[in-house]
Amino acid sequence: MNNQEKIWRLMEKLNTVILGKENLIMSVVAAFLADGHILLEDIPGVGKTTLATALSKVFALKNNRVQFTPDVLPSDLTGFSIYQKDQDRFVFQEGAVFCDLLLADEINRTSPKTQSALLEVMEEKQVTVDGETRKLPQPFFVIATQNPQGTVGTQLLPPAQMDRFLVSLSMGYPSEADEIILAKQVANGRRTDSLRNLVNKDELLEIQAEVNQIYIHDAIYQYLVKLVRETRQSNEIEIGASPRGVLALVKYARAMAWLKGNQFVQPADVADYFEAAIAHRIVLSPKAQADGLTKKAVLQKIVAQVDKPVLRRI
Repeated sequence: MNNQEKIWRLMEKLNTVILGKENLIMSVVAAFLADGHILLEDIPGVGKTTLATALSKVFALKNNRVQFTPDVLPSDLTGFSIYQKDQDRFVFQEGAVFCDLLLADEINRTSPKTQSALLEVMEEKQVTVDGETRKLPQPFFVIATQNPQGTVGTQLLPPAQMDRFLVSLSMGYPSEADEIILAKQVANGRRTDSLRNLVNKDELLEIQAEVNQIYIHDAIYQYLVKLVRETRQSNEIEIGASPRGVLALVKYARAMAWLKGNQFVQPADVADYFEAAIAHRIVLSPKAQADGLTKKAVLQKIVAQVDKPVLRRI
């Protein structure tokens, strides 16, 4: 069984736990293969924690979960040094980020100071405490859940932190048929209990290396850069996507091409997943918001306006 067959088998298993969310599962797995962090923006109770737990099991990842509340401190995440009398020295105590998969639950309920503690963690995959830098395990992922903006007790995530997520996704409510199945399974215990390791960490790192080798034609590079630059020129967008958004779109498009069994990125790999990689990086203009426009509608307009390159086989 090759690596692609292993990943597709893994996704099939996840689909038995997270019902009716095949496209979401594919998007989340693609983010893992692209070595990126995931922001799940949704209402409570739709299965975000279940998804993170399921991923940690099928990929054999050590996971920690932090419920973000106003009293969570930066040191709870990064760790701290404490004096040990018997050793006559300060000993570092690892924080929650020292794992393979960190579930940052309801991340926008905590203070900005605690949120900012994740900036170095997510970008550099390291922690600096008391002047000493410590590397995190590899691989390392953050899956953060965010309650809808404006709900009680929430605070906006700063743009610098939003920019560090590779993709922003939404689970949404299950269909009526899937919700009936969930209701029938309520007495069967946790749905993730039946999951087992299907791809180990070494295999995941190997697959990530394969994804990085997916070829991108110069015309595709020009296309995706054009799309991102349009977000900075649109009258409906106040703050456009940063160059980090270009890098995220490159990585995500490569992962999607790999999942489809292609050796190169096609225009559809860019256009179809442009919103997931870019939406959380932009801020709509006041007029666009007053007109009731959504980020999805604005980004779809940009995709429709930018000509797709036509690649021909030689």
